[in-house]
Amino acid sequence: VKEVEEIGMLLPQVEDCVLNIGKFNGMVSLAAFFPFKSAQAALENINAISEGVVHADLKLFLETNLPIGGKKKATLGVSDAKIGAALQEELGLSIQTGGVVAEILRGVRLHFHSLVKGLTAQAASKAQLGLGHSYSRAKVKFNVNRADNMIIQSIALLDQLDKDINTFSMRVREWYGYHFPELIRIVPDNSTYCRLAQLIGNRKELSEESLEALEEVVMDGAKAQAILEASRSSMGMDISPIDLINIERFSNRVVSLAAYRLELQEYLRSKMSQVAPNLAALIGDVVGARLISHAGSLTNLAKYPASTVQILGAEKALFRALKTRGNTPKYGLIFHSTFIGRAAAKNKGRISRYLANKCTIASRIDAFSELPTCVFGDKLRDQVEERLSFYETGEAPRKNLDVMKEAVIQVSCPIFCPSCCANGEAVVKKKKKKAADEVVKMEEEALAEENGDTPAKKKKKRKSEAMDVEPEAEEAPETPQTEKKKKKKKKEAE
Repeated sequence: VKEVEEIGMLLPQVEDCVLNIGKFNGMVSLAAFFPFKSAQAALENINAISEGVVHADLKLFLETNLPIGGKKKATLGVSDAKIGAALQEELGLSIQTGGVVAEILRGVRLHFHSLVKGLTAQAASKAQLGLGHSYSRAKVKFNVNRADNMIIQSIALLDQLDKDINTFSMRVREWYGYHFPELIRIVPDNSTYCRLAQLIGNRKELSEESLEALEEVVMDGAKAQAILEASRSSMGMDISPIDLINIERFSNRVVSLAAYRLELQEYLRSKMSQVAPNLAALIGDVVGARLISHAGSLTNLAKYPASTVQILGAEKALFRALKTRGNTPKYGLIFHSTFIGRAAAKNKGRISRYLANKCTIASRIDAFSELPTCVFGDKLRDQVEERLSFYETGEAPRKNLDVMKEAVIQVSCPIFCPSCCANGEAVVKKKKKKAADEVVKMEEEALAEENGDTPAKKKKKRKSEAMDVEPEAEEAPETPQTEKKKKKKKKEAE
């Protein structure tokens, strides 16, 4: 930069100078240009800049072209304050961000194809567009095995389907209840009621021949017989065929929605087993998916402390309690877990805190481990079960370190058998003993090689040494007996 107007930067005359290539060349001249070697190198550089990291190419370019010597130290203008701070720390340069730097860089971007020889505006535009697409694609791209976005959408749709099926089923009950009101009392389940409304139609046409079909739907012979008897003495009003057709169509839609809900739940289970198998094994597929959805992603959930996971989903109650200085909530979404329901009222807070701790461990293992496995989740679930029994019976649970060691052994050793070996202790002891024996054997062989002896000769030497030592050991006990005899003789002489 040759000269620049900082005071009158926003004046129209100064802005016109930036837009005019002739005047801009009088202010700025190109000192050096370093094109990227490939599209991949360009993408790596832009990713590094977006993260505030100084790339090796950028460092080399600045070290090569910046004037180091001289009385006046050069000042580097940087548009992004984050990368500017990184450059200042890395290279020790004088950095300027904001102000006139933004105007100069705007002019450089505008006249870039004119400053660089052999570069056309069309080629520069194509290169920028291609790099922009690559950068956006790299940011949006996600790993198929870590598709927590699919889990978030699935659990949201599952919750919405539950609400919709419940609302539609109530509408079918109310609508078909005009014709057959007694059916509501006999069949309380919504999905079964809709299937029966679809099957029965006009209650007056129900006969003994339909009994088998009714049994298939309700899975109970007594209930099927009760439905048949209630249809004969029903207090409901008569209904026209066109009304029955509409009720049947609507019931068919509700039944298909219920069937789709089951398929969606199976899809969610398979996704959770791929993305977060340990969290699913510990707390269940649905509750684990709700935790991931509420956190925003599995990585966000892994970053949360256990105290945040404990009350995740109860934020309103927490802030209300803080505002009114009341009791803060003990649990949020993890309340739907079976562990908290099984605990006594006085232990619900304790078990929710313990469960949140284990959920945090499981989510971190799922987020940052390369091999998806549910071994750690099963072990953590066993720990929560032991903690529940400890609250009830007082039996001390195992330590977390021992349980995690067993899990690590089970993951690394495919021959691990918990039924044969008592929680892996026998395997650990066996492995340790075998490893120790091998180390001792290797040390003996090394010593034998140094001394020039073979292991067989060494064994013979040890046997001969033992034979030499044995007589001394046998003679050793005789010395106290001779001393006793001498003492007796002295006493008799006295």
